[in-house]
Amino acid sequence: MPIRRSICVTSVGGDSSSAGRTSSRASTNGLARLGASLPASKGGRMPPRQQLPDHLAARPFRVRDAAASGIGEGRLRGPDLSRPFHGVRASAVEPQSLLSMCVAYSARMRASEVFSHGTAAELHGLPLPRRMRGQLHVAAFVPEGLPRAAGVRGHRAQPGGVRVVRRFGLSVVDPVDAWCQLAGSLTERELVVAGDALVRRQQPLATLEELEREVRRRAGRRGQRRLVGALGRIRPRTDSPQETELRLDIVDFGLPEPEVNVEISDHDGRRIAIADLAFSAYRVAAEYDGEHHRTDRHQYARDVDRLDDVVHEGWRIVRFNASHRGILRRQRLARLRDALIASGWRPDVS
Repeated sequence: MPIRRSICVTSVGGDSSSAGRTSSRASTNGLARLGASLPASKGGRMPPRQQLPDHLAARPFRVRDAAASGIGEGRLRGPDLSRPFHGVRASAVEPQSLLSMCVAYSARMRASEVFSHGTAAELHGLPLPRRMRGQLHVAAFVPEGLPRAAGVRGHRAQPGGVRVVRRFGLSVVDPVDAWCQLAGSLTERELVVAGDALVRRQQPLATLEELEREVRRRAGRRGQRRLVGALGRIRPRTDSPQETELRLDIVDFGLPEPEVNVEISDHDGRRIAIADLAFSAYRVAAEYDGEHHRTDRHQYARDVDRLDDVVHEGWRIVRFNASHRGILRRQRLARLRDALIASGWRPDVS
């Protein structure tokens, strides 16, 4: 913000009314002189703000680069610019997000630095628990010093220890390496949810073999035991974190593990549906209905026809949604257990 200078005239001794009139005249004359020194503007308005060069206006920039382009300190204090990091300016109207903060930090990023850990995982689209979202993690390759900036969590990385890729034009740790880096921060269950997202059905970022190879390579490092435990529960071809959570809940409830995204066909062999989680031997399926199943009219109509076709083929469907939490979740899982028992499954009582 511009620095405001105030003119203060103090009277010591003498007639207070005379001093007041003298002070008033001095202030008026001083303000008149100050006003005369300001740039003239049409209609009494301030002159238009200096436009930034295109190469600075397009994205966050370093103050030193602005100075080299002839931009003065006063312009850099303008209300249209924010200061996300020391020595960096960015548009004040840019919506703040993890990506915008990463882009801002990249203006001052050293060549030896890379976005890592939870930041890399989020940039790759991996689901993280709420407590982990929006944090800025930056790693520097040894022997460079630890990254230091307000709001940045600095880390060190060994050369060759992690792979680096480009994402949104930024240097980011490879998604599999980022998942491994989170072993010290996530629970085993949370690692399974993120790992399922890596090997998902549509546009997977990795294969299960790549995860296994990387976990073996990190033997002896922090969190490796947790990675091994998570790896044993990760399943390829999932569609959403909610489906993964439901699969884990089913197993933890003492039910057999369902198959993931199973094709269901009619008596003519024509595919009529893909079940989220299925117990094919018992013709029982668990479906997770996301928000779009309720809000999308066409999706809802397709669901009605699809589920009717599946039931017609002798399948039993138990549906779950976001409202099924706590005791409601357990009640739905008990309903699923009843469906399995009715279809011939028997719990292990040993």
